[in-house]
Amino acid sequence: MSDVPPLPDEAGEFLRYAVEEEHGYLSWLGTEVGAVERGHIELTVPFDEKLTNLASKPTIHGGVAATLIDTAGGLALRLVADDPLSVDVATVSLNVNYLRRATGDLHASADVIRAGSTIGVSRVNVTSTVPEGVDDGDDRDWGVEEGEERLVATGQPSYRLFR
Repeated sequence: MSDVPPLPDEAGEFLRYAVEEEHGYLSWLGTEVGAVERGHIELTVPFDEKLTNLASKPTIHGGVAATLIDTAGGLALRLVADDPLSVDVATVSLNVNYLRRATGDLHASADVIRAGSTIGVSRVNVTSTVPEGVDDGDDRDWGVEEGEERLVATGQPSYRLFR
């Protein structure tokens, strides 16, 4: 990607506004845009009780992690293009591996593995920070310490690229 110029400063601000303010579903989730670079993006969904499973609170529903994997992977691929707004992506496959329960904020970090002429692939890791001082009424030992960030899901989505 060394032959591609750096992203203009406005690109990150545009993405932040589009994801955080304009996108109905991602905005409802509370999605926040972090780092934005060529072929890399970081997204966060803050913990919210509305996102937890009824049977095992405070565990966040796995669909939220899958959404982050799909969204971050696709945006990372768009960010590889000379003009990210000139590329559209459509998910071809979404592979999610759940490693442990998520009980706090979810943070996704996506990197492009390959951006071909018609197909692109990303790698996404999702971590969760175990909240401090939360009494979830559950005496099970979940194997994590309060305040610790742990890998909770990984994914390798692929996309059809429309240039």
